[in-house]
Amino acid sequence: MKKFLIFCAVICLIFLTITEAYDSVNADNNTGTVTDIDGNVYHTVKIGNQVWTVVNLRTTKYNDGSPIPLVTEKDAWIALSTPGYCYYNNTTDADRIKKNGALYNWYAVDTKKLAPVGWHVPTDAEWNTLQNYLIINGYNWDGTTTDNKIAKSMAAKTDWKTDTDPGTIGNDLSKNNKSGFSALPAGFRSFRSGNFVGNFGRWWSATENGLFTAYCCSLNYDLVYFFMDHYYKSCGYSVRIIKDN
Repeated sequence: MKKFLIFCAVICLIFLTITEAYDSVNADNNTGTVTDIDGNVYHTVKIGNQVWTVVNLRTTKYNDGSPIPLVTEKDAWIALSTPGYCYYNNTTDADRIKKNGALYNWYAVDTKKLAPVGWHVPTDAEWNTLQNYLIINGYNWDGTTTDNKIAKSMAAKTDWKTDTDPGTIGNDLSKNNKSGFSALPAGFRSFRSGNFVGNFGRWWSATENGLFTAYCCSLNYDLVYFFMDHYYKSCGYSVRIIKDN
């Protein structure tokens, strides 16, 4: 009996050691969750010194409880110079909304009330920090640490249109998402026509670029790089949030 108890104690110790080691490894990336004012729960990932949500925001209210205007009609969307949001193709499918999130114009971002307390929409500089970390730390598709070839490492393993060019997101989706950022092609809404455009992922930054435009970034199924630019504030783009330092 004594030998049996010792044996059990040893097995338990080994199990606890393995469990603690597993948790310590995963704690570097899977950092928990954050909940918005609508009660939506978002899983998070740590990349470098930043903590990001791994899905797009889908709140329908600001963090003070006031509603964000839902704008479905094309002409109404085009005319907006105030905050608004919609869903891709005006879907009402709850599973699709949970997966892809909502699309917001930049005027909603500029309220600085989209994210839960302790979180915020990333600035252009914070997007740059993410990009540079991934490049320098070997997340390029070919393992290099110069140039911008990080798109595959940021894109999810599902939903992207396929492509034959080496290193693009759409070339062998099984090799995507090394970083855990888990980006999906949630599409966007045009400022000019109010139409929805698919096969892309586009996200706002919180940084303005003059009277009519703000900084944003995108991933395309047929590109190897993470694209950063600025575009019209009335576009409907996805939003990721980042934890305050």
